[in-house]
Amino acid sequence: MTFPQVMPLTGERTVPGIWHENYWFARHEAAYRWLTGLGLPSGRRVLEAGCGEGYGAGLLAAAGAAAVLGLDYDTAAIRHVHKRYAIPCVQGNLVQTGFADDSFDLVVSLQTIEHLWEQPRFVTECRRVLRPDGTLVVSTPNRLTFPSGNWYHTRELTGPELVELTRAEFGNVETFGLWHGPRLTAWDEANGSCVDAQLAADADEWSIELQALVRSVRHTDFTIRASRDTADLDGSLDLIVLARA
Repeated sequence: MTFPQVMPLTGERTVPGIWHENYWFARHEAAYRWLTGLGLPSGRRVLEAGCGEGYGAGLLAAAGAAAVLGLDYDTAAIRHVHKRYAIPCVQGNLVQTGFADDSFDLVVSLQTIEHLWEQPRFVTECRRVLRPDGTLVVSTPNRLTFPSGNWYHTRELTGPELVELTRAEFGNVETFGLWHGPRLTAWDEANGSCVDAQLAADADEWSIELQALVRSVRHTDFTIRASRDTADLDGSLDLIVLARA
């Protein structure tokens, strides 16, 4: 996917169309592609809670959702989502949305919960606005593998912590992990962690090989697989739960 660079890159959210951000964008996109591949948005009324730049909302809409509504706290993001993707977006607090009970069939919130101070309250709010047979999809970086020091994150989670958080409101919680696929795994084994290498220096100081890798990463370079035991998720890069009442 190719988008114009419109929103500034602040480190708070992933923005498409910036070459040195491409690894992180592709990693985020992989989760959206995965859930749309499951057919979850099809024919459903969808809320994306924390829609950011809007590329995810665009993918959800393209996957056949009956309606997609974006929710974000940032005014610039809201304007951008509406203009770039023609998707309605409202400004609001994710822990107190103002939507009526049972308003949505699907709530998607990827790479957002780690930014929130009131994480249990957010999960409770998602349960409130979902219909009784609705589904919540949440992803977040795995604290055990994610580089420390992102000051936009209030609390990062492990697999067991994310499951405990969502099970407080949802009886049926399925867990998944996102990992490097074969190409990135091979690169890591030969050269060391590509994530560590990206964080070790500014992009203009990266090796030619690392620059080429980052430019070429696609969502297909990541794999997502289910786990019956949260301990299996310890080495995953990102955590994903599908939660149903």
